[in-house]
Amino acid sequence: MAYIATPLTSNWRFKQGNLTSSSTYLPAHNVPTEVHRDLLKNHKIADPFLDLNELSVRWVAEETWTYQTTFPTPQDISEEQTKTTLKFEGLDTFASVYLNGHLILKSDNMFLEYRVDVSSEIRAGGTENTLEIVFEPALKKGLELVRQHPEHNFIVHQTEVSRGPVRKAQYHWGWDWGPILMSCGPWKPITLESYAYRIDNVWVEYELSDDLTKVTGKLFAKVEGQRPDALEVTFSLTEKAIYDDGGVYKGRHTGNGVFEASFSVDAPVELWWPRGYGHQTLYDIKASVSHAVSNVQYHSASKTIGFRKVELIQNKDSIGTSFYFRVNNVDIFAGGSCWIPADSFLTRVTAERYHEWIQLAAESNQNMIRVWGGGIYESDAFYSACDELGILVWQDFMFACANYPAYADYLKSVEQEARQNARRMRHHPCIALWCGNNEDYQIVERYGLQYDVENLDPEAWLQTNFPARYIYEYLLPKVVMEEAVGTPYHPSSPFGNGKSTTLKVDPTIGDIHQWNVWHGSMEPYQRFPAMGGRFVSEFGMEAYPHLETLEKCITREEDRYPGSMAMDFRNKAIGHERRLVSYVAENFRMKADFPGFAHLTQVMQADAMGWAYRSWRRDWGRSGERACGGVLVWQLNDCWPTVSWSVVDYYLVPKPAYYAIKREMEPIVIGVARSMHDWTKRPADELWKRDTGHIDPTQCLENVHYAVWVSSSKLEEVKAKIVVKFISIRTGKEVFDELTFYKDIQLNGTTEVVSARTADPFVISASLEVEAVEISNCISWPDPIKYLHFPDRDVQMRYSDDGASVTVTVGKPVKGFVFSERQGVRLSDNGFDLVPGVKKTVQVKGVHASKLDWRYVGM
Repeated sequence: MAYIATPLTSNWRFKQGNLTSSSTYLPAHNVPTEVHRDLLKNHKIADPFLDLNELSVRWVAEETWTYQTTFPTPQDISEEQTKTTLKFEGLDTFASVYLNGHLILKSDNMFLEYRVDVSSEIRAGGTENTLEIVFEPALKKGLELVRQHPEHNFIVHQTEVSRGPVRKAQYHWGWDWGPILMSCGPWKPITLESYAYRIDNVWVEYELSDDLTKVTGKLFAKVEGQRPDALEVTFSLTEKAIYDDGGVYKGRHTGNGVFEASFSVDAPVELWWPRGYGHQTLYDIKASVSHAVSNVQYHSASKTIGFRKVELIQNKDSIGTSFYFRVNNVDIFAGGSCWIPADSFLTRVTAERYHEWIQLAAESNQNMIRVWGGGIYESDAFYSACDELGILVWQDFMFACANYPAYADYLKSVEQEARQNARRMRHHPCIALWCGNNEDYQIVERYGLQYDVENLDPEAWLQTNFPARYIYEYLLPKVVMEEAVGTPYHPSSPFGNGKSTTLKVDPTIGDIHQWNVWHGSMEPYQRFPAMGGRFVSEFGMEAYPHLETLEKCITREEDRYPGSMAMDFRNKAIGHERRLVSYVAENFRMKADFPGFAHLTQVMQADAMGWAYRSWRRDWGRSGERACGGVLVWQLNDCWPTVSWSVVDYYLVPKPAYYAIKREMEPIVIGVARSMHDWTKRPADELWKRDTGHIDPTQCLENVHYAVWVSSSKLEEVKAKIVVKFISIRTGKEVFDELTFYKDIQLNGTTEVVSARTADPFVISASLEVEAVEISNCISWPDPIKYLHFPDRDVQMRYSDDGASVTVTVGKPVKGFVFSERQGVRLSDNGFDLVPGVKKTVQVKGVHASKLDWRYVGM
């Protein structure tokens, strides 16, 4: 009998309470769905994304909810040798499942897939069956687990303690960028399966030859059924681009239903490369199972794979220990973003929306995305988009900012979760790293938990008040080694030698989260160049989204001002009221109106991104001297419309910071920066003579040091012309003779061009030409911008006849030129600075270019 899958998608309804509750059933969305979405569908709650409505729906998390559907049994599943199962790809989270009144499953882990044999419970062909799922509140169940385990010290950052023992997306409890929306429901598909034999999984393990021209390995298939020895399994391996039958291989049964076949792809094999370094060649691997004698085919399954070699290079060097990625023997500077779930209600995120998000990352020249440990193991569509578009994935396991327990039942569930998800995702060539958690070692340091680096006995770790070390340093690396062969593992982010955390950063080893800008000591972002590390896997600066986004979620005009209750409620970052205003006030002349303040926050965030990516990419250096291996901003996206560190808002509308990253991650980019005048390094007895702000106003009277360099990810040397100009902010005229340099730009590294001194307050403009075409420019301003005056800038706009582009020119230097973007509009660039003599052409989609509003600093 062939494999038959019947998705149980429709005819669902739900009610408040358990099975015996007298509440009335209401129509639900098709599965997958969540209770908040279904309550919205039935007008039982206000939209929690608007105004202060999040508060009005908190009660939902404290209730039990029941989902129910009916479905007929397919007529042909009663044949001999047929097995019938219900597959639950994900239940959120404490769920009791009943089929025709019989309890068939109890779930307590949102990240697990369950397959239940219901052959004895399913009714005869054509007869209706009733499926019911009761979801108990994770908030209350979590508190019960805390009480049941007094032996453990449950410590969590962000909201409250009940999330610690619950295997559920941790951000549902709220975070410093997202609301508290504790949803529940059948959040992944449910399928009725009937079969004699079924292929449970298909995977490949392979090695590339030293010269990367040949691949050899084994193809595997795990078959479920009664008599695997009576079966025949064949594999085919086909490059997706050529659409032929490819290589065909006959599998050999090795026991326990596992079939394998050796294969090789002779030279030259087509490799999968990160974006910017080569093509993303993909192959289809297909396995088919049939009867060895009759050749009746029972089932087939396929995966899309790519051949690549990925290494995490951690070698001793003159600085400490390196931390960077090498793919296909090429050192890769990883410039990209951290990723949080794309919605507070996960079932709203379609495959198309995932692709849009990854496309945005790719279009801004990013080549890595970090899936953060407080969210979910993402949808297959997410990783497929990364495969297609060449985005490397740093994948956290789902632990974040807590001291997690390690009692027996918890460890069993965690191991099952880790193995399932490693198996589900291991075929994706995009996955470059598995990481144990996010910031859990920070908890160790802050609360003085027991951690002895010299103690290497995993069983002893379980007896400490930090038992989760067993998970991060023994269990998870073991799972990765066994299930995801060829992919590196890292115990935590951040993690150096076990002592380097977010609180105590050791920039010479491991990755770091640099939060002394914004959080911590609130350093000026101009100090980013000196605040890097071997790999900066988190840092950030907040900014408002564009006004249209705010106007969608702040519905009353009287609430649309900086500091309104509705605005402050929407920004979940601790201390944001002081931090955001402080950073704006330190750098710019304050504007209190809504559009003006929003614009300044955006320019500030874009400036911060420019300082960070430009300077830390400079530290990429050259082979053997990789001072910084990558930069991942916190964060790419939002889970609701809000004010946060995201560089693209909930509606996929980029902020100017997005374009700053895009410019700094071009394959070849020029950088120019002047040294920041750091008054804090002066002797204490001189401080009284100077301004108490972070920038000394007398610096404008002094000569300052500046440097120009070129960063390249090209794998060949390039000949370039570099021009450096010094331009008066007041007049727009050049005040010194321009400097011209001709350089051979080093391949895959940094080329220093000039280091000298000049006087402020002039703009320094550096441009890079290759084959007589300008491909990059960079402008350095004397900080803080608020000390500068911007009389008429003589801004000129020239629109193409079809409105698909606009060219901007200026008579005097302009800071922070921003078009107001909105949903459905796409620009090729935004949030840029301009100097006289440069024409800036921006491509526009979704609206006639003349319809775009714009502003600049001091306008």
